[in-house]
Amino acid sequence: MKRFKRFMPLLGMLIFPVLGWIYAWINHRGYQKSYSLMTDLDRAIPVIKVFALPYSVWIFYIYVCLVYFFFKDPAVYRRSLITYTISALICYSVYLVFQTTVPRPEITGNDPITWVLQFIYNRDEPYNCFPSIHVFSSYMVMKALYKSNFKNLTNQILIYGMSTAIILATLFIKQHAILDVVSGILLADFVYRILLAIGKKRRLSQVEAVSS
Repeated sequence: MKRFKRFMPLLGMLIFPVLGWIYAWINHRGYQKSYSLMTDLDRAIPVIKVFALPYSVWIFYIYVCLVYFFFKDPAVYRRSLITYTISALICYSVYLVFQTTVPRPEITGNDPITWVLQFIYNRDEPYNCFPSIHVFSSYMVMKALYKSNFKNLTNQILIYGMSTAIILATLFIKQHAILDVVSGILLADFVYRILLAIGKKRRLSQVEAVSS
C-alpha cells in the first residue's frame, strides 16, 4: 500500500490525454484569419529531413523526462507537470484568438525519413504555431534539470542535447517560425520561474511557522 501511494503522483500524467484532446479539437483552421509570422530568415532556413526523427519522438521524450524527474525528485516532477499544463492552456488560449500558420514545403522522396516527415505533416495541421508546444515543453525539461540538485554530466548531455535537437527540428522541418520558438522558450521560462518563486515563498513560510 505504501508503495502504491508513492507512485500516486504519476497519475498526474493522465492530464496529457485531456490536453491532447483539447489540442485536437482546436487544431484546424478556425473562422478567424490565420496569420503568418514567417520572416526572410525563416524562409532562408533549409529543410533538413533528418530532424523529423527527434521531432516525432517528442512527446515520448517528455514522458520519459517527467518519470525520470519523479524518481530523482518528486518536487521537480510536480513543478514540471504544472508548468506543462499551465503553458499548454496558455497556448490553447492564444490559438483560439490569434491563429498562426506556417507554409509547408513540397516533400519529395521515397525513403524512411521522408515517410516520417510526411506522417508528421499528415497528422498535424499547419495551424496553432505560436507559441510552440514542442519548444516550450522541450525547454521546460532543460530548465527543470538546470534548477535541480541532481544534474550531472550524463543527464545534462542527454536532456540538453535532445531538447535542443527537438527545438531545432521545429525550424528545420518547417513546423514553426523563429517567433514561435522564442515565444515558447519565454513562456516556459516565465511559468517555471513563477512556480519556483511560489515554492520558495511557501518553504520560507513553513520555516517561519516552525521557528515561531
